[in-house]
Amino acid sequence: MKKFLLSIMCFFCLFLCVSQETGSSVQEDKTLDSLYREDQFYVGVTYNLLLNRPTNITQSGFSGGVHLGFTRDMPVNKRRNIAIGLGIGYSVNVYNHNLFIGEEEGTEESVFTSLQGEDFDRNQITTHLVEAPLEFRWRTSVPDTHKFYRIYTGLRVGYLYHFSSNFKRSDLQIKQTKVNELNRWRFGATFTFGWNTFNFHFYYSINSLFDDTAVIEGDTIGFNPAKVGLIFYIL
Repeated sequence: MKKFLLSIMCFFCLFLCVSQETGSSVQEDKTLDSLYREDQFYVGVTYNLLLNRPTNITQSGFSGGVHLGFTRDMPVNKRRNIAIGLGIGYSVNVYNHNLFIGEEEGTEESVFTSLQGEDFDRNQITTHLVEAPLEFRWRTSVPDTHKFYRIYTGLRVGYLYHFSSNFKRSDLQIKQTKVNELNRWRFGATFTFGWNTFNFHFYYSINSLFDDTAVIEGDTIGFNPAKVGLIFYIL
């Protein structure tokens, strides 16, 4: 996961340098595009939280995510500072916690238990999603500068195409990828605001990660992921 994050950030820095050089040449030519579009590529990093947890289930260690994609910017007014954004993206997320996910021998049904009070080296969930962001966009942009204030809010629909749970201690490792109780279709609300390069990004999952059949000690597991971090826009 660390190597993946480093690769993404190196790619982002290289891409940003190239885009800045391109932007400079445009300004030198004094060629202004009256039909410009903003913020169509994005890269984000977040700290991930699991809300709506049952009793005795806690997070531990660092839980993070990387998000990237393309959003088609579609201005709806003459000034082009109000727009609708619709796109496609990819998201990988890691959650460290003390919920053990296994399966019952013979039936292959999922088993959920708390690891509270037990020693273990790792217990984490990793999710990979394909997402479609839909945003209402307001900004103070003009054609000759990329430095402006922005407020973007909207919905994000995703499909969780890969899930893995990894438990590890000195004498045992258990990986689980098939969990029937998952809500693979993900629906979340997003809010982004900032100026120029750095923008704060918030995401809250409207539906829970697990359905109502996933229970632990009589309580539904739930898990509503929330993400707080930074998002960078290119072009």
